[in-house]
Amino acid sequence: MQIAFQHLLRRTLQRSEHGWAILYNSMTWIFGVGTLFLHIQMIQALDILKTAFRNGGIEPTMDLLYEKQQNIPGSVQYDIRRYYAQHPWVAEDTGMMVYHYDEKKPHNNFLELRYCTTGNRYCEDKVCVHCGQLPTNNCSGQHRTVDVFVFHFTSTFLHQFTHNVKLSNRKDEVLAFKHPNAFTKVFPLCNKKRNVLDALLNHSYSGALENIFVNAKIHELLLYSLDCLVDEKEEGFTCKFLADERGKEQIYQAREILLQHIGDPITIKELSRKVAMNECYLKKGFKEVFGTTIFDFYQQQRMEHAKYLLYEKGLSVTDVSALLGYSSISHFSAAFKKHTGLKPCDLLK
Repeated sequence: MQIAFQHLLRRTLQRSEHGWAILYNSMTWIFGVGTLFLHIQMIQALDILKTAFRNGGIEPTMDLLYEKQQNIPGSVQYDIRRYYAQHPWVAEDTGMMVYHYDEKKPHNNFLELRYCTTGNRYCEDKVCVHCGQLPTNNCSGQHRTVDVFVFHFTSTFLHQFTHNVKLSNRKDEVLAFKHPNAFTKVFPLCNKKRNVLDALLNHSYSGALENIFVNAKIHELLLYSLDCLVDEKEEGFTCKFLADERGKEQIYQAREILLQHIGDPITIKELSRKVAMNECYLKKGFKEVFGTTIFDFYQQQRMEHAKYLLYEKGLSVTDVSALLGYSSISHFSAAFKKHTGLKPCDLLK
């Protein structure tokens, strides 16, 4: 399948201008086609749609209903698009991992996750986040959608997860860009990934809280997708207490509490009391479920939110430092530089 897909990918790229013309004529766009970044994103959407479509081609009559992007420097870049297929669309929920590696130009290395899901509905007359129905076949929304997600991770961004970490498997090598060969992997979507993608389409957050929520969900998608490189089963835990639903609920509750305390740091002891779990179990369980330590996860989410506040909201370094609970600007600046490789002032417009 991978060889066939690589052939399809090459053919798609060779015909990218033709594909762009088809999509431009058949979709309702509000942006100019001269922008290279948008052109590249269009090709990305074309790739995952072609792969998901069972009949090997793209349904030509599709309209863009919704789009959300994030292009904050040094952060995850993402593009979420919801299309309306005017005729029945026969496709499978599909994921794609693109690992771009160039030994001679390491600054160009990146990892990209692309997904295509079907079966959701979109309603123009009401905002889905205020609707009691989830974005599934049970929703009464008038438009059945084909939803496309693209998440772009630069090597600089991913460095935070591999810094001072011994590389022990292929997943680590990919994250650290030590795997010597570029590749594209196509995989079906398990329930865990599908649930995260649906959550990105159906939540009640806005503004700063939405940014925190979306970053956390992208972190989950990265973890679950990388698991496909190591263990195709995608199920099961080595920590026995996680086999119990209550144990997993406590771990997820701990993560939610951490996100609620982005600007009000909480200790692991306090966190363990709030979720009623032994500190040792909490640390081990969190690492297994989310693939990172409690501290590293919390710091990653704080710094991602800091990027949003600096770049999107235009807040001063002093204000962001205070909002994130730092006792001094120098401590915040040092943590930000360690995490992102940038100075906070570099993101000020």
